Amino acid sequence: MSNMRLLKASSLFLVVMFGVGHVKPDSSSASARPVAGLVQSANDGSLASVRRSDDSSRGADKRLVRLSPAEHLRRANVYMTNRAFDEAREHWRAFIEYYPQEARVPEALLGIGRSYLQSRRNAEALSTFDQLVRDHGSTKEGREGLNFSATALLRMGQSADAAVRYAQYIERFPQGERIDTAHLNVIDALREAGRTQEAIVWIGRTRQRFAGTPTETNALFARLRLDVAEADWQQAVATADELSRRRFQKGVLTTHSEAAYLRAYSLDRSGKRREAIAAYLSIPDSPGSYYGWLAAERLNALAEGPSRSSAKDRSEGIQSQIADAAAEYPAPYRQAILKTAKARKLDPRFILAIIRQESVFRPSAKSPAGARGLLQLTIDAARKYAPGAGLSNLAENELYRPETSILVGGEYLADLSQMFPNMLEAVAASYNGGEDNVARWVKRAKHKDPGVFTAEIGFEETKGYVQKVMANYRAYRQLYTVDLIRR
Repeated sequence: MSNMRLLKASSLFLVVMFGVGHVKPDSSSASARPVAGLVQSANDGSLASVRRSDDSSRGADKRLVRLSPAEHLRRANVYMTNRAFDEAREHWRAFIEYYPQEARVPEALLGIGRSYLQSRRNAEALSTFDQLVRDHGSTKEGREGLNFSATALLRMGQSADAAVRYAQYIERFPQGERIDTAHLNVIDALREAGRTQEAIVWIGRTRQRFAGTPTETNALFARLRLDVAEADWQQAVATADELSRRRFQKGVLTTHSEAAYLRAYSLDRSGKRREAIAAYLSIPDSPGSYYGWLAAERLNALAEGPSRSSAKDRSEGIQSQIADAAAEYPAPYRQAILKTAKARKLDPRFILAIIRQESVFRPSAKSPAGARGLLQLTIDAARKYAPGAGLSNLAENELYRPETSILVGGEYLADLSQMFPNMLEAVAASYNGGEDNVARWVKRAKHKDPGVFTAEIGFEETKGYVQKVMANYRAYRQLYTVDLIRR
């Protein structure tokens, strides 16, 4: 497992995502979550190599010896991509101490701040970013530091202050790399601060400034989410209708099905049963359609007469398609999964759904972000949950053992299930995007409906991940009993 942040996932030298709402795909943040199917890479060898080199070349005081600037940064990068945060910071600090006039000092400071952010040491992250902005504010890293300082404030529960920082970025860097996402982040930060009317004002500003672009559409989607959260059903339907007429081109952070579901949900909650049924029926369903599945669930509860017959035919068609694809949903490691699931009151089919998405059942899978094994655990997360699973002194290579991955991953999923009871979407989102972020999204959604929560997910990758995991879970529930016996 690992944790990441923010609507557009990509990569740079850290291969870790840190934001709180939205980032650009070419920015210096990236998903800390794995890419399913990636196999073990030479990164393990690089990690072992730099550790051996560091162990053999320390001075008498155990401090790092002076290396070339490039070598300090290279080793920091190797450690960071494997989430060995303390060791990464040690090299960045050595670089700054030995080469204080080097042009890449801002890069090292940014790395230190991000490492704190990634390990949830938010106050230390904020202090580092503030230093970066103060001393190197005119550099690209200084601009990034201002943006990420808002991230740290949000994580510390200071959403109003975070909104101020995003607004400062917009004012100081009107052509900055993150100018569009800074506008979107102001909106969400204000919502989290309970300042709804100010958020609406910023939605208008954003739409005006970015008229005709995906950012304008994303601001309109922010308005739809706000309308739903505030239970302004009439306005929500009107906003959804406007959104449905937009082009859903690349860069738009929602889909036709998601917008259609929020419209149907709004009609449903406003008591317009017949219109709601028609709206749910309009959402196409397939084995991989998350919102199609949610619509089918609502139709089972609402539909009557001819619409019930249509809903039944539609449901039977999907069941047939899932049955035909049964070979794509295997249940290996049955005994290990059952043992872990029963001891922690988890649905083993949900564990299978996670594994299928994380590693496609390949125990040697490894992501560029240092996530390993069936459940793609990162070493920092694994060491946090290993004691609860009866394990200690866990090493990176042990995460490739299926039994270890299932046991520790199950411990983590159980903890998340206690944080978010009866909210599997929130559990999956936490596994991918971090439980601190999910707590904010749950609060922001205000409604318990799973589709409303999923629409609030602030990272594009995490939202897609949740939808894929839940589609897997839908299939596994149909195909297997709770004891993982094929129906």
